[in-house]
Amino acid sequence: MSSPIDLQRRRFFGIAAMTLAAAEFGMASLANAQTTATASSQSSKSANHTSFPSMKQINAGLLNIGYADVGPIDGPAILLLHGWPYDIYSYVDVAPILASAGYRVLIPYLRGNGTTRFLSDETMRNGQQAALAADMIAFLDALEVKQAVVAGYDWGARTADIMAALWPERCKGLVSVSGYLIGSQEINKKPLAPKAELSWWYQFYFATERGQAGYAANTRDFVRLIWQTASPNWKFTDETFNRSAPAFDNPDHVAITIHNYRWRLGLAEGETRYNAYERELAKLPIITVPTITMEGDANGAPHPAPAAYASKFSGRYEHREVTGGVGHNLPQEAPQAFAKAVLDVAKL
Repeated sequence: MSSPIDLQRRRFFGIAAMTLAAAEFGMASLANAQTTATASSQSSKSANHTSFPSMKQINAGLLNIGYADVGPIDGPAILLLHGWPYDIYSYVDVAPILASAGYRVLIPYLRGNGTTRFLSDETMRNGQQAALAADMIAFLDALEVKQAVVAGYDWGARTADIMAALWPERCKGLVSVSGYLIGSQEINKKPLAPKAELSWWYQFYFATERGQAGYAANTRDFVRLIWQTASPNWKFTDETFNRSAPAFDNPDHVAITIHNYRWRLGLAEGETRYNAYERELAKLPIITVPTITMEGDANGAPHPAPAAYASKFSGRYEHREVTGGVGHNLPQEAPQAFAKAVLDVAKL
């Protein structure tokens, strides 16, 4: 894991808390040139790949990480990060597109998912935001990858944002679905409008012991419900769901999920090893690396409006809305559009 951030080397700016209740989409103008693009999902249909050609395991930091490794091993690296409750198969149709362009595509299971395991039974099952980002820096270190284009959605987008904010030298570029997702416990103490609070129902459920027991007892049914509500127009098949479902049988999945949402609300403590990172993240740091943010036009999960986060990106920047009924799991629902954004940001 990288050493604590050099405070003299980075400039951080604080802004008011972004509200999830914002309903109007738009783009705030930046000092640097940028454009807003619209991509249709009609040209982004899945190629229906069902597996990865190479699955591997590697010790990295606190974990033994399971990951897909697609494309030439000596190609420039792309790191794709999945969300919750999803897994690496969100990228099963994205990876071949990027590999065919000559990139090495790395798709790890985040802690608590798939074949990723903690190296020690004594390690705290911690889901706080800085822990997931530190995992991915350790993953790149273990593979001796000095720099990668980093892309993700949901938890993966937050992790990618943090990597770009705290370790910009490791990120050649960033693709982030739903934009800037870095947060803090202090910000999360502030109440939202009732409609926005309703969309976070599962966060409050997980804050209770009943919620933890319920998620443990009904994990797959819970995941299926989230898939349906977060992507109301995504007609995924049982085959698609069953391909990802084993990832949620990970022995740490429930603990990591529950801790993540309780930590956000300040109901659970993190680890002191991440305190320096969290202090910087609480300042909502500006991201300087070239970035493309994306949003599906039918995202049923809580997400900020693009206008709320445009000013958080000071480098070359573009926002793209993907139309055609695309929901929260954008890479799997619109793989062509997502892959194009990754390839485009790699050239910025």
